[in-house]
Amino acid sequence: MPYSGGERLPGEAASKLGHLAVVESRWVQALVKDFERSVTTDMDVSKTPWTTFDATGAAPLSRVWAVDGSFVPVQSQERPPREVAFVKTSLITVDKVKLDTIDKDHPHPLHLREIMAESGLFHSTVFPLKNIRTSMGSNYDTIRHIIRDSIPADADRAFYETLKWLAYQKWLPVPTRSPAFECPCCGVKIDNGLPPDADAAPCPHCKAEVFLTDMIGFHLDMGEDSAPDSLASSYMLVMEHLMLFTPIRLCWDHTDKQMLSETLFIKDGPLTLRSQYSKLVIPIRAFLQYAKTKGRPAHIIGQEKTGTFADHLASIVRFAPPDRRGEKPSCAVLSHEYVRREVYRAPDLLNPYGMRTNWGEKLYLKIDPGTHMVLNVPTGDYDPAPTFPQEADMIGLKRILATIPSLISHKYEGALFPIELANGIASMSNYPSAKILERFLVGKK
Repeated sequence: MPYSGGERLPGEAASKLGHLAVVESRWVQALVKDFERSVTTDMDVSKTPWTTFDATGAAPLSRVWAVDGSFVPVQSQERPPREVAFVKTSLITVDKVKLDTIDKDHPHPLHLREIMAESGLFHSTVFPLKNIRTSMGSNYDTIRHIIRDSIPADADRAFYETLKWLAYQKWLPVPTRSPAFECPCCGVKIDNGLPPDADAAPCPHCKAEVFLTDMIGFHLDMGEDSAPDSLASSYMLVMEHLMLFTPIRLCWDHTDKQMLSETLFIKDGPLTLRSQYSKLVIPIRAFLQYAKTKGRPAHIIGQEKTGTFADHLASIVRFAPPDRRGEKPSCAVLSHEYVRREVYRAPDLLNPYGMRTNWGEKLYLKIDPGTHMVLNVPTGDYDPAPTFPQEADMIGLKRILATIPSLISHKYEGALFPIELANGIASMSNYPSAKILERFLVGKK
């Protein structure tokens, strides 16, 4: 690695000639030649299981909620730089009747303002990452307490109550204890979790007070005096889940028992929680399965805009119908075996695909020749079988597919209008701008 530039001296330049010897290898020469050669095929060698669908007879969902988030790390100018991260997540509800009147190609700003009036909530916070120590204590303790204070701060504690609802599975007749987690003070696992509905409790090993928010596991990403950028992205992802499940929780307890199943809930990004945060996947799957067995299914989708699945879809979508506008749309439900073999191109894995992390399964959708997308749809309980899932396993798939065509935005490729609107609130690129945040940090006027 070269030396980086400082205040007095320039950085070290990378070598321009050090790589020439390797080009003498015939294998490298063949690689370079093949890299520059355009390879196209006239058939889908992955044999994606596309099927056309007809939404006739399936009632579109009448209500829509969408969630999105963003974060931005900001550094000061001195050396070593101080660094903080601002996080913002948003939740919006969209009046489906008003949305149907919007021109999806050229939406009028006044129409958008009418849709967005009093329809959105947002949550925001800030974390110290590097070279900052408050008078209250270390970065480690500061971030723990900021998380404890931030989640209940908005919407009359609604998002925090959703955390408790998931952690203690409060939809059941008798709530459970929270998932097990590592104590942030002594590091020993609290196998029995916290007692039902507790906000905090003493650690059974070191007797220090631990919070319900410690159960999520943010402290496992932190050091005593610094934290990585991934802490902010993980907090954003967890808050997106808590905000998404807040209207689900409220609909579940509503006197109108049909409200939940008449609503489409949309998350920007995959329905996934990784690493220590995946402990929330178990109660999420448990609720979705419970709601399905009670005849009150929750219709949820996540949209993946980038990544491995989006790249794979882009490479094979031209082989799928429809070829012309007016033809029936098509979809492809991706089994675990298909994902392993054709998308990830990986050997047999020790654990089945998505067993610990995913609470939604993958679906390719092509609406017309120019509109396609990668969606995640929940199934409830997880099945490790290679042929799982099938169309019948995905909760409310017919009604979801009947609703999506009316949500398509032609402003961007494969865009959904509710996500587009939620992103407009949550984006830290323009509201507020990262430059404003930087000035706020360094105290400039």
